[in-house]
Amino acid sequence: MASLLGGCDNSPHEDGAAASNTLYTAFSERSPRHLDPTASYYNNETPFTYSIYEPLYGYHYLKRPYELVPKAAEAVVAPRYLGAKGEVLPEDAPGEQVVESVYDIRIRPGVRYQPHPAFVPRYQHLDAQSLGERRSPWDFEEQGSRELVAEDFVYALKRHATTRITAPVFGVFSEYVIGLKAYGELIRQQDKVLRAGLDPASPDKPFLDFRRWPLEGVSAPEKYLLRIRLHGKYPQWKYWMAMTFLAPVPWEADAFYNQPGMAARGLSLDRWPVGTGPYMMVESVQDRRHVLKRNPNYHPDTYPCEGTPEDRTSGMLDDCGKSVPFIDSVVFKIEKEAVPLKAKFRQGYLDVPEVERPDYGVAFAVEKDDSPEVAREFEERGIRLPRFVDLSSHYLGFNMSDPVVGQGSTPAQQASNRALRQAIAIAIDWEEYLRIFPKAAGEPAMGPLPAGLFGSHHGTPEGLNPITHRLKNAPSHPNNPNDLIERRPIEDAQALMVQAGYPEGRDPHTGKPLVLNYDYSAQPSPERKAEFDWMIRQFAKLGIQLDIRATDNNQFQDKVRRGQHQIFVSGWLADYPDAENFLFLLYGPNGKTASDGENTANYANPAFDKLYQQLKLLDDGPAKQAVIDQMVALVREDAPWVWGTFPYASSAFHAWVKNGKPAIMIRDMLRYYRLDTVDRVTKQRAWNQPVLWPLLPLAACVAVLVGLGRRAWRQRERAVALRRGSAADRATDAMKEGA
Repeated sequence: MASLLGGCDNSPHEDGAAASNTLYTAFSERSPRHLDPTASYYNNETPFTYSIYEPLYGYHYLKRPYELVPKAAEAVVAPRYLGAKGEVLPEDAPGEQVVESVYDIRIRPGVRYQPHPAFVPRYQHLDAQSLGERRSPWDFEEQGSRELVAEDFVYALKRHATTRITAPVFGVFSEYVIGLKAYGELIRQQDKVLRAGLDPASPDKPFLDFRRWPLEGVSAPEKYLLRIRLHGKYPQWKYWMAMTFLAPVPWEADAFYNQPGMAARGLSLDRWPVGTGPYMMVESVQDRRHVLKRNPNYHPDTYPCEGTPEDRTSGMLDDCGKSVPFIDSVVFKIEKEAVPLKAKFRQGYLDVPEVERPDYGVAFAVEKDDSPEVAREFEERGIRLPRFVDLSSHYLGFNMSDPVVGQGSTPAQQASNRALRQAIAIAIDWEEYLRIFPKAAGEPAMGPLPAGLFGSHHGTPEGLNPITHRLKNAPSHPNNPNDLIERRPIEDAQALMVQAGYPEGRDPHTGKPLVLNYDYSAQPSPERKAEFDWMIRQFAKLGIQLDIRATDNNQFQDKVRRGQHQIFVSGWLADYPDAENFLFLLYGPNGKTASDGENTANYANPAFDKLYQQLKLLDDGPAKQAVIDQMVALVREDAPWVWGTFPYASSAFHAWVKNGKPAIMIRDMLRYYRLDTVDRVTKQRAWNQPVLWPLLPLAACVAVLVGLGRRAWRQRERAVALRRGSAADRATDAMKEGA
């Protein structure tokens, strides 16, 4: 019983964890593949990269719409525009006149790198033998550091030309950074020279020192001055400077990890990053556990003092001006199954389910709606599920290269196919979809641009899509503009089906129903089947027979690259908060089948493409708004997408986790979280009291067994004694008889 009582604490953490200033969270996929800032591009890597590295810019944690703020830079700067003769042009110069954009960015002095052996000179000359059994930077006896300088950003940009690791944005950067495309060719040749005669299968490669070869478009004229030169005008470049692709990389770290034996022991930037951010990686057990701890060299930084009106009323500004980060360490543990992950969160053993996932709030909200007991539990425990419409979209698209639902080759076919797409857009009732499938929580979309972007009219009467919706005959304007809008009746869609040549969904010449194919990348599940059934019913309103062709993601990607898809579902998470980042999904040269771009619909409209080229050159203002409005009107009319939903960003936080605000663009959130550890200790104990009553019947059973055993033992002893007495009597009698 003592052993059982001693094991009643079911915490998955070490003793005293609840009282420590440590945040506990989970990751459900495999460990992050790339933590090297040149290569990292996946969502599950961002909690690490944006906590360890510090790009030039970031986003204000609380303000919406998103606002750029300086991080490693002293300020967010405007570029200088140069003309054909090198003359300086005015800030509002037309994009066609701009030959070159020059960004001069001052770097904050006094910023230092985290402790790391790469900054110790004697560790820059190791071989596999002297490396020994070290498998972590913390296995080295000495740790060094140095100040951040502008040359570290130059080195980081040059590294995108490497052939040794994945460099996913080299193509984009080489289009704009002067000289980067040619620099890539140079580095490929130099790398071949360095590796000539070496075993190509060996993980050890000689150090590719990018300092040896200058890059025309990137330089450091002064110690704390970074200069970046771009071809033409590209206003969106400022958003790239808020991503870890432009985080500084010290040459010492690159050289350190390229020494013999390092790769074989898992020592690399992909696993052990080196940055100037608020945290550093101190433990990394592949697919099991990762630990971040406060960087002792982190520069002074404070919690923001401005936000939305809701932030003030909810207490999000209570820590105004206080030093960050608040938390000493962050522990990530693998949880492969959703059920135990959610259970540990509800028990209080996970402070946040997964810090980078903006969908747990929706999942828990559905559980609350489905169960009064769960709702009561969440209310009593103070679990918060904040949610906001954020910069993401979910839509159904048409392959515009398809002869039935696509662009069409003749004016008559183009008109009839457009009418078919518009009819389907009316028939698919996304408002009903959101009611029936609450896990898909969000708001109905009427175009490609969610709220929070310059140029978006979402949530206003001006945002109405006249193809699919109309204004109600309301006597007065309600508080919510969406209450003024209703979906067009199905009769309007049926009339369009006549124009399309399919009255009641049938070919008038053959009498056969129109059959369309719905290509879907998903694993089969009861929930998916319910969604398929719902989608089939939407098409059936028009007499169309929908054939579901579900595949895995690899098969689906192969199908769309070959242009063999017809109708599909897709979505997008913003890379940066600009309308261009959504409208490029419909830009003709980005067609998936022709160029493997992100335009999966293969939409190509010369008028739209011309406007897109103008859009890329425009700063926020009336001219940009006018171009966006024209582009949105074109795609609403052409209907290459059925405008679906703008999903909510929604996370889950315990009451003791302060300053939690879900957002797709904010990736450095860990520096702003604060823990009330006293509250956590109290509530974990209250919520996880050991259940002792099963021990009572167990103790009774043990007592009965002991009693029965004692009784049996006494009976056995008595029987033995009787047998011994009988034997002695017989021996005495025998002796008497013999006498």
